[in-house]
Amino acid sequence: MELIHKYFPELDQAKVTQFEQLGELYREWNDKINVISRKDIDNLYLHHILHSLVIAKFIKFKDNTRVLDLGTGGGFPAIPLAIMFPNTQFIAIDGTRKKITVVNEIASAAGIKNVVGKQMRAEEHKAKYEFVVSRAVAKIGKLKEWTNHLIDPENQRHALPNGIIALKGGRIKDETSELSKKDYYEIHPLLKYINEPYFEEKFILYLQR
Repeated sequence: MELIHKYFPELDQAKVTQFEQLGELYREWNDKINVISRKDIDNLYLHHILHSLVIAKFIKFKDNTRVLDLGTGGGFPAIPLAIMFPNTQFIAIDGTRKKITVVNEIASAAGIKNVVGKQMRAEEHKAKYEFVVSRAVAKIGKLKEWTNHLIDPENQRHALPNGIIALKGGRIKDETSELSKKDYYEIHPLLKYINEPYFEEKFILYLQR
């Protein structure tokens, strides 16, 4: 929690309480259903929660924004972002039922009412969203293919046009080579927002719809 306070000192007590609850809840559920590596659970706040919250440094979602978390796994980045933006609606999808169980149970236990987990693939989904977020799911070319029908091209309410916000690591230039010359994208090193060694060679890759 010290890391959350360090980078988000403005949090009110309600949000602080919810972030504090995540530590115990994820440990409890990870003992039942292994959604986070056993070796990594001790790094929950740095590797998972703070990593997810970098998106909150990149964009401030307006009230009533609809955001899809594609391939949410155990709820990242949707659950931390849902705490940060309580008036934004997050839908978190994943193909694995047990992971969606964890998302919904943790959200319920922590009183996070603006995130819903659903077991489904992106190709099966029909709703429209202003933004799609993802974390270590697939290369940007695949994300574009899977979500092209899901991003609303009309309802533009942010300075940043609707599109994909993906948390990435490694050889980012190799991924963007898959995009066409017509695609507008931005690459932002995470160290620009969070000055911790873990975030070296990690990026936000934004692709405009």
